[in-house]
Amino acid sequence: MAKPLLIQEFERAGQGHVFSFYNELAPEAQKTLLDEAAEIDLAEIDRLTRTLLAKDAATGIDLTGLAPAPYERRPENGGYARAWHDAKTAGEAALRAGRVAAFTVAGGQGTRLGYDGPKGTFPVTPIKQKTLFQVFAEKVRAAGVRYGKPIHWFIMTSNMNHAATEAFFKEHNYFGLASSHVHFFRQGRMPAVTPEGKILLETKGTIAMSPDGHGGSLRALDRSGALDLMEKEGIDILSYFQVDNPLVRGIDPTFIGWHVLRGSEMSSKMVAKAYAGEKVGHFCTQNGKNVVIEYSDLPKDYQEQIDPATGALRYIAGSIAIHILDTKFIRRMARGDNSLPFHRADKKIPTVDAAGNPVKPEKTNGVKFEMFVFDALPFAGNPVVIETRREDDFSPVKNAEGLDSPKTCRDDQLRQFARWFKANGAAIATDETGLPPFAVEVSPLFGYDEDSFADAWARLTPKPSINAGLYLE
Repeated sequence: MAKPLLIQEFERAGQGHVFSFYNELAPEAQKTLLDEAAEIDLAEIDRLTRTLLAKDAATGIDLTGLAPAPYERRPENGGYARAWHDAKTAGEAALRAGRVAAFTVAGGQGTRLGYDGPKGTFPVTPIKQKTLFQVFAEKVRAAGVRYGKPIHWFIMTSNMNHAATEAFFKEHNYFGLASSHVHFFRQGRMPAVTPEGKILLETKGTIAMSPDGHGGSLRALDRSGALDLMEKEGIDILSYFQVDNPLVRGIDPTFIGWHVLRGSEMSSKMVAKAYAGEKVGHFCTQNGKNVVIEYSDLPKDYQEQIDPATGALRYIAGSIAIHILDTKFIRRMARGDNSLPFHRADKKIPTVDAAGNPVKPEKTNGVKFEMFVFDALPFAGNPVVIETRREDDFSPVKNAEGLDSPKTCRDDQLRQFARWFKANGAAIATDETGLPPFAVEVSPLFGYDEDSFADAWARLTPKPSINAGLYLE
């Protein structure tokens, strides 16, 4: 029986060992292995082996000419109030014109939270225990109503959680959104390789595959046909955010407006770092381009530099993974000569030995390849970074306890609700951090940001007392 053509291609590429145990496998397992192998671009693996894995490959980060990136300060911090007003007006016009879609990167599982399931199905709100997906769905739905144009929502899953995510949305009737406006597609995967570039097997019949990083979202948007759909629908602005951050204003007219008025291909939000060593990326400039330098790559003495003019940290602009991207720019980055670079990550990767026996390595034995979405910044025309308040946009759920946990996120939601009540004349007691002594909850369908809450509260007659258990929808 002739070998499948795919096996022949792997053999010509020096990767024939991937099929060492092929004849031992049942027909269904053979098909699984062939399907996984078909995902692999052998020419790309060869190129990465020659560049990232070569003995003389550059290591470390070049910090030559690095400086803090400029950003648009909020009006209360010295920014030009009229520019912020104009941005909001322009963003609202773009929303009314149907130019904007939401995009959530949601490939992760809730493992670090001690939760078995897609992270987006994790419950986060103080009273109703709405899931992350429901919070975002209600924000997208409410913004569509506010601006008179239903908003498309694109959700990038992973092979691991795609089926469960789709089933979850169907079970909950898409949380009131039209199913035709919710679009799921899988993130790409890359094989792990040895330091010499040989593809690793996880078992006799499976390849050691892993997601290609959040930067892979740009390729996935193109390859899935999502960009074609956007073009058909007249969408040219994509609002990018990650699934673990329920506070995010995924549809923020002011942010959209800055992007539009500047003619930007990629725009980003920053928060002032809470302390020098905070584990966020740093917005910087280098060779006339905006870049993000990860906290692990920026030396401690840089992180601790003080701006003599302000007395604040010099590298203060922290990246919180909130971006707006032009759809034509995404297409260019997905296909062009300037497509995102891969980074190598040396890992302990479970595999099999030459006899097919499982191997659990005690030290690094392989390399994973991943892309970072912020690596697109240097290629973007007219990039703009705007300041946001942490309390308005950033309280991720990453860890089971401590920092960035369900408890800290719950408390931050309560502080936000309390601020909105106080700003509109409602009485609610809080401690010195702004935290009320009891739980209340505001559905995004009532108010998903300061403006929509204020409008809904003004229409409410009579006004309710702010007591424990109050839920507004």
